Amino acid sequence: MQRSGPVSPAGDRHWRGSARLAVGCALAFGTLSALVDWDAGTLTAPRAALWSALSVAVFAVLLPQRVTAGQGWLMARGTLRRRAVRTDALVSVRQYDGVSAQLVLRDAYGHRLELDSRVLSANPFLWHELDTGVRRSLEKGTLLQGEDLLRRLAEQIDGETAQAVLRASGLS
Repeated sequence: MQRSGPVSPAGDRHWRGSARLAVGCALAFGTLSALVDWDAGTLTAPRAALWSALSVAVFAVLLPQRVTAGQGWLMARGTLRRRAVRTDALVSVRQYDGVSAQLVLRDAYGHRLELDSRVLSANPFLWHELDTGVRRSLEKGTLLQGEDLLRRLAEQIDGETAQAVLRASGLS
C-alpha cells in the first residue's frame, strides 16, 4: 500500500512541553514581579509595562528551538531566526562540549545549523532523517569531517534506544 501525498516532516516530540514550561515561567515571573511591586505600593503603568517586557524576554530566552527534519533537510526555528541545512549534502559535522553538547552541521551550500545533540537522542525520527541524509552525503563524497563523531553519536543513540526498549519490556 502506498501513501498518498507528501510525507510529513519529523519533529521534536518534546518541544510543546518545553514551550509550555517557557510560557509558565514567563507568566509566573511577570505575575510575581507585578504582585511584589503592587504590594510595595510602587506599581505604576510604566513599571507594569517593564514587568511585561521582562516577561517576554524571559519567554524568548527559555523557548527552545523547534527542530524538524524531512527527506534531505534539517531545520531549527528559534524565536528570531530559522536555520536549515541539507543533510544529503553535508560537508562537516562538529561537536562543541559545554553545558549541552552542541552539534554544528555545515552543508555544501554554505548553510550552518547548531542544535543540541540531546534533541536527536530524544527523537528517533529526527535521528533517522539525519542519519539517512548523512549516508547520502557519504555516498556522494561531500562529508569531509565528522564521520567518526556521527558514528559515536549513532552508537550512543542506538544504545539508549535499546535500553529504553528493554526497560519498557521489563527485561532490564
